[in-house]
Amino acid sequence: MTPEQFQQQLLGWFDRHGRKTLPWQQSITPYRVWLSEVMLQQTQVATVIPYFERFIATFPSVEALAHADIDRVLHLWTGLGYYARGRNLHKAAQRVVDQHAGIFPNTLEQLQALPGVGRSTAGAILSIALRIPTPILDGNVKRVLARFHALEGWSGQSAVQQQLWLLSERYTPQLRCADYTQAIMDLGATLCRRSKPECERCPLQAGCQARALGVQQLFPYPKPKKVLPVKQCWMLILRDQPGRVLLQQRPPVGLWGGLWCLPEFDSREALQAYVDGANSASQALQVLPEFRHTFSHFHLQIRPVVARAEGGWAAGVAESKDCWYDLDRPLELGLAAPVKRLLSQLRVGGAD
Repeated sequence: MTPEQFQQQLLGWFDRHGRKTLPWQQSITPYRVWLSEVMLQQTQVATVIPYFERFIATFPSVEALAHADIDRVLHLWTGLGYYARGRNLHKAAQRVVDQHAGIFPNTLEQLQALPGVGRSTAGAILSIALRIPTPILDGNVKRVLARFHALEGWSGQSAVQQQLWLLSERYTPQLRCADYTQAIMDLGATLCRRSKPECERCPLQAGCQARALGVQQLFPYPKPKKVLPVKQCWMLILRDQPGRVLLQQRPPVGLWGGLWCLPEFDSREALQAYVDGANSASQALQVLPEFRHTFSHFHLQIRPVVARAEGGWAAGVAESKDCWYDLDRPLELGLAAPVKRLLSQLRVGGAD
């Protein structure tokens, strides 16, 4: 199958069957394409849709996002995970406004200079929003090309990555580049799925080497597995007399950077000492069921503990990076996922 035939088959399928009503496919602008591409990294379309719609309703333009408070941005991002994406969105919006007068750059180099914008995201902005033919290589595209060419090796290896980029460049057309870019992403998302691909409906089946060999499930090669280490922490749910919960803001970089979390401790003894040091008398701690939160590089075993803050201490404990969080009138803060889970449990009648 020549590149021209590849393009014709794919575009013909997209014209007849491709999705064209997703929120980011309406009123296309560089801002909307950029926002959707960042949200869709490591995240399913069905999950992203309500987040995208809330984000656009709150921040309808790059200027609105640039001028927003980071806490509000992270509040709307809560639940999407990979929070560096949300922080980088805010930083990139500020740079677009400050350095480019609110207009997204139209070159690959300038777009990739924005925080959090890689080559594939930049390519999507150029090809879809600005109609400048530019290859992309998101997870869906990698899967389509790896299967079509039965390309061996994990895509995280530089040699394999280079081959995939060369293939993406070969197939990207000069005409209808916006439709083509959406088409190949859509094909990977709807038919050429990771599991149970619908090869009989695929417009590229006649030239697919993996299908010809009957080994579609082997491609693309998975990332080599490694055993994730398990770390543990104790999270303190400290409540004052009205029932509010103490939260502390994390440093802007690192794990859960910029998000609001419960105070954390390496041991129960350290947590007990913190509580006893602030209260006039030692308190019995209420230990809640532990649970596990998994990051890309380790598991975190979380042991939540409830304690009470006495009046005098409660009045003065909250410093500039602390706040008392009212469960009945929650603030618009970016919360780490496990913290959001625990607060939700308290809100519906959990630990007192």
